[in-house]
Amino acid sequence: MRCRFALSPLWETVAAVRTLAEPGRQVYHRPWLREVAAGHDPARTAPLALLLPRTGSTPDFLTPPPAGPHAEIEEELARVAATPLDQVESELRRSLHGPPGRDVVPPPEAAARLLADPGRTLRELTELLRGCWHSLLAPRWPRVRDLLEADIAVRSRDLARAGLRRTLTGLHPAVGWEEPGTLRIEAPHRAHRRLDGEGLLLLPSAFVWPALTVVTDPPWQPTLVYPARGVGELWHGAGPAAPRALARLLGRTRALLLAALDEPATTTRLARAHGLGPATVSAHLTALRESGLVSRRRIGRTVAYARTPLGVALLRGGEEPGTPAPPPR
Repeated sequence: MRCRFALSPLWETVAAVRTLAEPGRQVYHRPWLREVAAGHDPARTAPLALLLPRTGSTPDFLTPPPAGPHAEIEEELARVAATPLDQVESELRRSLHGPPGRDVVPPPEAAARLLADPGRTLRELTELLRGCWHSLLAPRWPRVRDLLEADIAVRSRDLARAGLRRTLTGLHPAVGWEEPGTLRIEAPHRAHRRLDGEGLLLLPSAFVWPALTVVTDPPWQPTLVYPARGVGELWHGAGPAAPRALARLLGRTRALLLAALDEPATTTRLARAHGLGPATVSAHLTALRESGLVSRRRIGRTVAYARTPLGVALLRGGEEPGTPAPPPR
Protein backbone atom coordinates (compact mmCIF):
# COMPACT_ATOMS: atom_id res chain seq x y z
CA MET A 1 0.00 0.00 0.00
CA ARG A 2 3.02 2.31 0.27
CA CYS A 3 4.14 1.86 -3.35
CA ARG A 4 4.46 5.32 -4.90
CA PHE A 5 5.85 7.33 -7.81
CA ALA A 6 8.24 10.25 -7.43
CA LEU A 7 10.58 12.53 -9.36
CA SER A 8 14.23 13.08 -8.45
CA PRO A 9 16.31 15.86 -10.03
CA LEU A 10 19.33 14.46 -8.16
CA TRP A 11 18.92 11.03 -9.71
CA GLU A 12 18.66 12.60 -13.17
CA THR A 13 21.82 14.62 -12.48
CA VAL A 14 23.83 11.52 -11.57
CA ALA A 15 22.42 9.64 -14.56
CA ALA A 16 23.31 12.58 -16.81
CA VAL A 17 26.94 12.42 -15.62
CA ARG A 18 26.94 8.71 -16.42
CA THR A 19 25.57 9.47 -19.88
CA LEU A 20 28.41 11.92 -20.49
CA ALA A 21 30.87 9.15 -19.61
CA GLU A 22 29.15 6.67 -21.97
CA PRO A 23 27.82 8.76 -24.88
CA GLY A 24 27.72 5.84 -27.30
CA ARG A 25 24.88 4.00 -25.57
CA GLN A 26 22.54 6.97 -25.30
CA VAL A 27 21.52 7.65 -28.90
CA TYR A 28 18.39 9.58 -27.89
CA HIS A 29 20.45 12.09 -25.92
CA ARG A 30 22.84 13.08 -28.71
CA PRO A 31 21.29 16.57 -29.12
CA TRP A 32 21.78 17.17 -25.39
CA LEU A 33 25.32 15.76 -25.53
CA ARG A 34 26.27 18.11 -28.36
CA GLU A 35 24.85 21.03 -26.42
CA VAL A 36 26.67 20.39 -23.14
CA ALA A 37 29.92 18.87 -24.41
CA ALA A 38 31.55 22.21 -25.20
CA GLY A 39 31.36 23.41 -21.60
CA HIS A 40 32.07 20.06 -19.96
CA ASP A 41 35.44 19.36 -18.36
CA PRO A 42 35.84 15.58 -17.81
CA ALA A 43 38.64 16.16 -15.29
CA ARG A 44 36.28 18.15 -13.09
CA THR A 45 33.71 15.36 -12.84
CA ALA A 46 36.32 12.56 -12.67
CA PRO A 47 35.86 11.85 -8.92
CA LEU A 48 32.12 11.38 -9.46
CA ALA A 49 32.49 9.42 -12.70
CA LEU A 50 34.89 7.09 -10.89
CA LEU A 51 32.00 6.03 -8.65
CA LEU A 52 29.63 5.33 -11.55
CA PRO A 53 30.96 2.13 -13.16
CA ARG A 54 29.03 0.51 -15.97
CA THR A 55 29.11 -2.75 -14.02
CA GLY A 56 29.84 -2.83 -10.33
CA SER A 57 28.59 -0.92 -7.32
CA THR A 58 27.55 2.74 -7.23
CA PRO A 59 27.33 4.35 -3.76
CA ASP A 60 23.66 4.62 -2.83
CA PHE A 61 24.26 7.73 -0.72
CA LEU A 62 24.71 9.72 -3.96
CA THR A 63 21.02 9.23 -4.78
CA PRO A 64 18.87 8.90 -1.65
CA PRO A 65 15.25 8.10 -2.58
CA PRO A 66 13.18 11.32 -2.52
CA ALA A 67 10.95 11.69 0.52
CA GLY A 68 8.07 13.23 -1.43
CA PRO A 69 6.61 13.09 -4.94
CA HIS A 70 8.36 16.26 -6.21
CA ALA A 71 11.78 16.62 -4.58
CA GLU A 72 13.77 19.85 -4.90
CA ILE A 73 17.46 19.59 -5.73
CA GLU A 74 18.68 21.44 -2.63
CA GLU A 75 16.54 19.22 -0.42
CA GLU A 76 18.11 16.15 -2.00
CA LEU A 77 21.66 17.55 -1.75
CA ALA A 78 21.07 18.27 1.94
CA ARG A 79 20.23 14.60 2.44
CA VAL A 80 23.44 13.60 0.67
CA ALA A 81 25.48 15.95 2.86
CA ALA A 82 23.89 14.46 5.99
CA THR A 83 24.90 10.86 5.19
CA PRO A 84 26.61 9.20 8.19
CA LEU A 85 30.34 8.97 7.51
CA ASP A 86 30.53 5.27 8.30
CA GLN A 87 27.97 4.66 5.53
CA VAL A 88 29.94 6.92 3.17
CA GLU A 89 33.15 4.99 3.84
CA SER A 90 31.47 1.60 3.52
CA GLU A 91 29.80 2.42 0.21
CA LEU A 92 32.91 4.09 -1.21
CA ARG A 93 34.98 1.05 -0.35
CA ARG A 94 32.45 -1.32 -1.88
CA SER A 95 32.33 0.74 -5.07
CA LEU A 96 36.10 1.14 -5.41
CA HIS A 97 37.31 -2.20 -4.03
CA GLY A 98 34.18 -4.31 -3.92
CA PRO A 99 33.46 -7.79 -5.26
CA PRO A 100 34.69 -8.70 -8.77
CA GLY A 101 32.52 -7.47 -11.60
CA ARG A 102 33.54 -3.85 -11.99
CA ASP A 103 34.26 -3.02 -15.64
CA VAL A 104 37.13 -0.60 -14.95
CA VAL A 105 39.59 -0.83 -12.05
CA PRO A 106 39.94 2.65 -10.48
CA PRO A 107 43.41 4.20 -10.36
CA PRO A 108 44.91 3.33 -6.94
CA GLU A 109 45.89 6.95 -6.19
CA ALA A 110 42.41 8.32 -6.94
CA ALA A 111 40.72 5.56 -4.93
CA ALA A 112 43.05 6.12 -1.97
CA ARG A 113 42.31 9.84 -1.96
CA LEU A 114 38.55 9.31 -1.89
CA LEU A 115 38.85 6.84 1.00
CA ALA A 116 41.44 8.77 3.02
CA ASP A 117 38.94 11.31 4.39
CA PRO A 118 35.26 10.33 3.92
CA GLY A 119 34.08 13.67 5.35
CA ARG A 120 36.08 15.68 2.84
CA THR A 121 35.02 13.35 0.02
CA LEU A 122 31.36 13.75 0.98
CA ARG A 123 31.63 17.55 0.91
CA GLU A 124 33.43 17.51 -2.43
CA LEU A 125 30.93 15.12 -4.00
CA THR A 126 28.00 17.19 -2.74
CA GLU A 127 29.41 20.35 -4.32
CA LEU A 128 30.27 18.46 -7.48
CA LEU A 129 26.68 17.22 -7.76
CA ARG A 130 25.42 20.76 -7.26
CA GLY A 131 27.70 22.03 -10.03
CA CYS A 132 26.65 19.25 -12.39
CA TRP A 133 22.99 20.04 -11.74
CA HIS A 134 23.44 23.69 -12.67
CA SER A 135 25.59 23.06 -15.75
CA LEU A 136 24.01 19.91 -17.19
CA LEU A 137 20.37 19.80 -16.19
CA ALA A 138 18.92 22.89 -14.49
CA PRO A 139 18.40 24.91 -17.72
CA ARG A 140 16.68 21.88 -19.27
CA TRP A 141 14.85 20.59 -16.20
CA PRO A 142 11.38 21.92 -17.16
CA ARG A 143 11.46 19.84 -20.35
CA VAL A 144 12.75 16.73 -18.54
CA ARG A 145 10.26 17.18 -15.71
CA ASP A 146 7.40 17.42 -18.21
CA LEU A 147 8.46 14.09 -19.68
CA LEU A 148 8.65 12.41 -16.26
CA GLU A 149 5.31 13.82 -15.11
CA ALA A 150 3.66 12.65 -18.33
CA ASP A 151 5.02 9.15 -17.70
CA ILE A 152 3.61 9.11 -14.17
CA ALA A 153 0.24 10.26 -15.51
CA VAL A 154 0.14 7.33 -17.94
CA ARG A 155 1.26 4.82 -15.29
CA SER A 156 -1.34 6.16 -12.86
CA ARG A 157 -4.02 5.65 -15.47
CA ASP A 158 -2.74 2.10 -16.04
CA LEU A 159 -2.82 1.51 -12.29
CA ALA A 160 -6.45 2.59 -12.07
CA ARG A 161 -7.48 0.49 -15.07
CA ALA A 162 -5.41 -2.68 -14.71
CA GLY A 163 -3.97 -2.77 -11.18
CA LEU A 164 -0.50 -2.66 -9.67
CA ARG A 165 0.73 -5.96 -11.08
CA ARG A 166 0.08 -4.92 -14.71
CA THR A 167 1.58 -1.49 -14.04
CA LEU A 168 4.80 -2.92 -12.59
CA THR A 169 5.34 -5.50 -15.32
CA GLY A 170 4.75 -2.82 -17.95
CA LEU A 171 7.64 -0.67 -16.75
CA HIS A 172 10.40 -2.62 -18.51
CA PRO A 173 10.87 -6.00 -20.25
CA ALA A 174 13.19 -7.09 -17.42
CA VAL A 175 10.40 -6.81 -14.83
CA GLY A 176 8.28 -9.90 -14.27
CA TRP A 177 5.80 -11.22 -11.74
CA GLU A 178 5.77 -14.60 -10.02
CA GLU A 179 3.01 -15.88 -7.78
CA PRO A 180 2.30 -15.64 -4.92
CA GLY A 181 3.63 -12.09 -4.89
CA THR A 182 7.25 -11.82 -6.07
CA LEU A 183 8.55 -9.13 -8.38
CA ARG A 184 11.48 -10.62 -10.30
CA ILE A 185 13.89 -8.31 -12.11
CA GLU A 186 16.55 -9.59 -14.49
CA ALA A 187 19.86 -8.06 -13.40
CA PRO A 188 23.57 -8.96 -13.45
CA HIS A 189 23.68 -9.29 -9.66
CA ARG A 190 21.59 -11.26 -7.18
CA ALA A 191 19.72 -9.60 -4.32
CA HIS A 192 16.53 -10.23 -2.40
CA ARG A 193 14.47 -7.75 -0.43
CA ARG A 194 11.16 -8.26 1.34
CA LEU A 195 9.03 -5.14 1.22
CA ASP A 196 7.41 -5.89 4.60
CA GLY A 197 5.16 -2.86 4.36
CA GLU A 198 7.82 -0.44 3.08
CA GLY A 199 6.40 -0.21 -0.41
CA LEU A 200 8.29 0.16 -3.67
CA LEU A 201 9.43 3.58 -4.87
CA LEU A 202 9.05 3.99 -8.65
CA LEU A 203 11.22 6.63 -10.32
CA PRO A 204 10.82 7.36 -14.04
CA SER A 205 14.08 8.56 -15.59
CA ALA A 206 15.05 10.14 -18.89
CA PHE A 207 18.74 9.30 -18.62
CA VAL A 208 18.58 5.72 -17.37
CA TRP A 209 17.38 4.49 -20.79
CA PRO A 210 17.70 1.72 -21.93
CA ALA A 211 18.63 0.16 -18.60
CA LEU A 212 16.85 -0.39 -15.33
CA THR A 213 18.26 0.32 -11.88
CA VAL A 214 17.22 -1.36 -8.65
CA VAL A 215 18.10 -0.21 -5.14
CA THR A 216 17.62 -2.94 -2.53
CA ASP A 217 20.14 -2.14 0.21
CA PRO A 218 18.97 -0.68 3.54
CA PRO A 219 18.45 1.94 4.85
CA TRP A 220 16.77 3.18 1.67
CA GLN A 221 13.26 2.39 0.61
CA PRO A 222 13.40 -0.27 -2.14
CA THR A 223 13.51 1.65 -5.40
CA LEU A 224 13.02 0.83 -9.07
CA VAL A 225 14.33 3.38 -11.59
CA TYR A 226 12.89 2.74 -15.05
CA PRO A 227 13.05 4.47 -18.48
CA ALA A 228 10.34 7.07 -18.94
CA ARG A 229 8.09 6.87 -21.98
CA GLY A 230 8.78 9.20 -24.89
CA VAL A 231 12.53 9.68 -24.35
CA GLY A 232 13.06 9.63 -28.11
CA GLU A 233 11.11 12.88 -28.45
CA LEU A 234 12.66 14.67 -25.47
CA TRP A 235 15.08 16.90 -27.37
CA HIS A 236 13.13 17.25 -30.61
CA GLY A 237 10.41 19.77 -29.78
CA ALA A 238 6.79 19.47 -30.75
CA GLY A 239 5.21 16.44 -32.38
CA PRO A 240 3.57 16.22 -35.79
CA ALA A 241 1.08 18.83 -36.96
CA ALA A 242 -2.64 18.25 -36.62
CA PRO A 243 -4.56 16.78 -39.58
CA ARG A 244 -5.69 19.56 -41.94
CA ALA A 245 -9.34 18.46 -41.89
CA LEU A 246 -9.40 18.62 -38.10
CA ALA A 247 -7.77 22.05 -38.15
CA ARG A 248 -10.52 23.33 -40.44
CA LEU A 249 -13.14 22.00 -38.04
CA LEU A 250 -11.68 23.08 -34.67
CA GLY A 251 -9.20 25.75 -35.59
CA ARG A 252 -5.47 25.20 -35.99
CA THR A 253 -4.42 25.66 -32.36
CA ARG A 254 -7.14 23.51 -30.82
CA ALA A 255 -6.50 20.77 -33.37
CA LEU A 256 -2.78 21.01 -32.63
CA LEU A 257 -3.35 20.62 -28.88
CA LEU A 258 -5.74 17.71 -29.33
CA ALA A 259 -3.21 15.95 -31.57
CA ALA A 260 -0.44 16.56 -29.03
CA LEU A 261 -2.21 14.61 -26.29
CA ASP A 262 -0.91 11.16 -27.19
CA GLU A 263 0.00 11.13 -23.51
CA PRO A 264 -1.52 13.26 -20.72
CA ALA A 265 0.13 16.66 -20.49
CA THR A 266 -0.08 19.82 -18.42
CA THR A 267 -0.87 23.29 -19.70
CA THR A 268 2.72 24.32 -19.03
CA ARG A 269 4.17 21.43 -20.98
CA LEU A 270 1.92 22.06 -23.98
CA ALA A 271 2.71 25.76 -23.92
CA ARG A 272 6.44 25.13 -23.82
CA ALA A 273 6.35 22.48 -26.54
CA HIS A 274 4.37 24.61 -29.01
CA GLY A 275 5.62 28.10 -28.24
CA LEU A 276 2.24 29.29 -26.92
CA GLY A 277 1.32 31.30 -23.87
CA PRO A 278 -0.01 29.27 -20.90
CA ALA A 279 -3.18 31.38 -20.80
CA THR A 280 -3.80 30.72 -24.50
CA VAL A 281 -3.35 26.98 -24.04
CA SER A 282 -5.58 26.99 -20.96
CA ALA A 283 -8.38 28.75 -22.85
CA HIS A 284 -8.23 26.30 -25.76
CA LEU A 285 -8.13 23.28 -23.44
CA THR A 286 -11.16 24.61 -21.59
CA ALA A 287 -13.05 24.80 -24.89
CA LEU A 288 -11.97 21.27 -25.80
CA ARG A 289 -13.01 19.99 -22.38
CA GLU A 290 -16.42 21.68 -22.58
CA SER A 291 -16.87 19.99 -25.96
CA GLY A 292 -16.13 16.58 -24.44
CA LEU A 293 -12.91 16.09 -26.41
CA VAL A 294 -10.46 16.18 -23.49
CA SER A 295 -10.65 15.45 -19.80
CA ARG A 296 -8.64 16.88 -16.93
CA ARG A 297 -7.25 15.11 -13.89
CA ARG A 298 -5.29 16.39 -10.92
CA ILE A 299 -2.05 14.52 -10.22
CA GLY A 300 -0.31 15.84 -7.11
CA ARG A 301 0.21 19.55 -7.62
CA THR A 302 -0.43 19.52 -11.35
CA VAL A 303 -3.43 19.12 -13.65
CA ALA A 304 -3.02 16.90 -16.70
CA TYR A 305 -5.22 16.83 -19.80
CA ALA A 306 -5.94 13.75 -21.90
CA ARG A 307 -8.07 12.93 -24.92
CA THR A 308 -11.45 11.37 -24.25
CA PRO A 309 -12.73 8.50 -26.42
CA LEU A 310 -14.67 11.13 -28.39
CA GLY A 311 -11.47 13.13 -28.87
CA VAL A 312 -9.63 10.03 -30.07
CA ALA A 313 -12.41 9.19 -32.54
CA LEU A 314 -12.51 12.76 -33.87
CA LEU A 315 -8.72 12.86 -34.28
CA ARG A 316 -8.64 9.57 -36.18
CA GLY A 317 -11.58 10.65 -38.34
CA GLY A 318 -9.85 13.93 -39.15
CA GLU A 319 -6.73 12.33 -40.59
CA GLU A 320 -6.14 12.76 -44.28
CA PRO A 321 -7.12 9.78 -46.45
CA GLY A 322 -4.26 7.35 -46.71
CA THR A 323 -2.52 8.68 -43.60
CA PRO A 324 -1.13 5.70 -41.65
CA ALA A 325 -1.96 5.43 -37.97
CA PRO A 326 0.85 6.54 -35.69
CA PRO A 327 3.00 3.75 -34.26
CA PRO A 328 2.22 2.61 -30.71
CA ARG A 329 4.26 4.35 -27.99
